[in-house]
Amino acid sequence: MRKILILIVTAALAGCGSSNGGAAADVGCSNKGQKDFVLLAMQEWYLWNDLLPGNINVNNFASPEALLAYLTTFSPDDGSGQPIDNFSFIGSAAADQAFFGEGQFEGFGFSWQQLAVNDFRVTRVFEGSPAALGDLQRGQRFVALNGRTIAQIEAAEGFASAFDTTPLEFTMLETDGVTEFTISLAKDIVTINPIPQWGVIDAGGGRMVGYLELSTFISTADPVFDTVFADFRANGVNDVIIDLRYNGGGLVTTAELLGDFLGGDVAENLTFSKTLFNADRAAANNDEEFFERLGNSMSLSRLVIIATQATASASELVTNSMAAHVEVAIVGDRTFGKPVGQVGFEFCEKILRPTAFQTVNADDFGDYFGGLPVTPGCSAADDLNIPIGAPDDPNMAAALGYLDTGACPAAAAVAGQTRSQLERDLSRADRRGPPWREFAGAY
Repeated sequence: MRKILILIVTAALAGCGSSNGGAAADVGCSNKGQKDFVLLAMQEWYLWNDLLPGNINVNNFASPEALLAYLTTFSPDDGSGQPIDNFSFIGSAAADQAFFGEGQFEGFGFSWQQLAVNDFRVTRVFEGSPAALGDLQRGQRFVALNGRTIAQIEAAEGFASAFDTTPLEFTMLETDGVTEFTISLAKDIVTINPIPQWGVIDAGGGRMVGYLELSTFISTADPVFDTVFADFRANGVNDVIIDLRYNGGGLVTTAELLGDFLGGDVAENLTFSKTLFNADRAAANNDEEFFERLGNSMSLSRLVIIATQATASASELVTNSMAAHVEVAIVGDRTFGKPVGQVGFEFCEKILRPTAFQTVNADDFGDYFGGLPVTPGCSAADDLNIPIGAPDDPNMAAALGYLDTGACPAAAAVAGQTRSQLERDLSRADRRGPPWREFAGAY
């Protein structure tokens, strides 16, 4: 039976009451009650609860969010105040459910990347979103927002915070580097297509390669997987390319289902992953997930993952778990490094998602906080002027070259965010509020 535990594990609480995981007593929805609730949940479920300070007086904190910020930045070893983790957060329960249940969020409908100082580009635009209707496109550069230059914004509140305003006037530079245009957009409900494209590529010599772009791990992807892998099977596909270049994670149940389609035939009943909780919860909650053969599970030979430093969490879980059973190559860039996940506790129309578990593969490997490395020789640029998955996409050339010869062709240097920039973008400050900022980098 597939477990309920997920990268985002939802353990609903009765209002602000007791947890089915053991966080005690009805604490109410007063400000103090909410802070008591957060403290109890963290003491019981936080992966690093042994590092939490003792004798905490919740009255010293203005809000449950302020308390959580303190609990996740306590550094007892050196007093540096560095975060224990950058992933725990409190958000809206309704927005959380909308995102993971329906792939919906309120926003403009695009994601972005920083290439250099004050150089921010559109990486993808979600179909049917305000951004799509306003003709924002991959590769365009942000010149100004509400008449303020990007340099002015960066010197003040920072680029990410500028999107809190709606409507917002965008001044954009086309990919030709010459043409500018200005358009005003208002936020609306955006529905993410978790599988924007997939297909079968004739690699020559009778070899057929499956390609799947997965934008995020949400439940609406689950029924589409069956259609995709039925087509792969019908076309005799044994090698698969999964494009996870902007996929920051999502539901582990969806990751496990993808694992079953990829490995259910070749690794049936073998370990996909192990989920490890803190010492207090280990006996009751540690779990092991096994590959299950499904009707359209394929006979996988080789798996190529297209990644960037924005590839994280459930994306890394699939990559790491499959590597224990089949040949896996990573092309593009090193992944982000998030071998941990959150559980979810609903309280007072909010949801607390503390980092609560770590995952390891069948070989007990899960220590990739520095990211999973790109396969030697397979670094490739994410060229924003080229559509994702196009024949001239450097990442596709690298992936197909690896499957053809066992080595990637010479590629241009990787262009994109530096690791320090990415860590800033995934910091707690950028994740106050709805969860898609962590998982899709979307606005």
